[in-house]
Amino acid sequence: MEEGAAKIRIDKWLWHARFFKTRSLAAKQVSAGHVRLNADKISKPAQNVTPGDVLTFPQGRQIRVVRVEAIGERRGPAPEAQTLYFDMTEKQESVPANPRFEGKGRPNKKSRRALDLTRRGDIH
Repeated sequence: MEEGAAKIRIDKWLWHARFFKTRSLAAKQVSAGHVRLNADKISKPAQNVTPGDVLTFPQGRQIRVVRVEAIGERRGPAPEAQTLYFDMTEKQESVPANPRFEGKGRPNKKSRRALDLTRRGDIH
């Protein structure tokens, strides 16, 4: 394979590697300036990437850092897509859910029954 042939548009690669559901969503992220190629902000989806490049972009609630390992011929199944990159993202602990505030808000049916029983006991 020639040296010049080993490159692909960044939006197409992000779609091939299954980071975005559609190519247009990948292009929107790049156009909005949310993607960095080798620590440089890029804003054109036509920017080419080659194996060895490092991409930084937001996905969901986390920032992904990946190194391009291969270009890929098509958008294949997930196991095939995972061979296109090496994930350098630091592992983050899951964020705990918001705590429930006991005694706040409207009581449910079980709580209302318990309140009624305690009120009856106080009156008699």
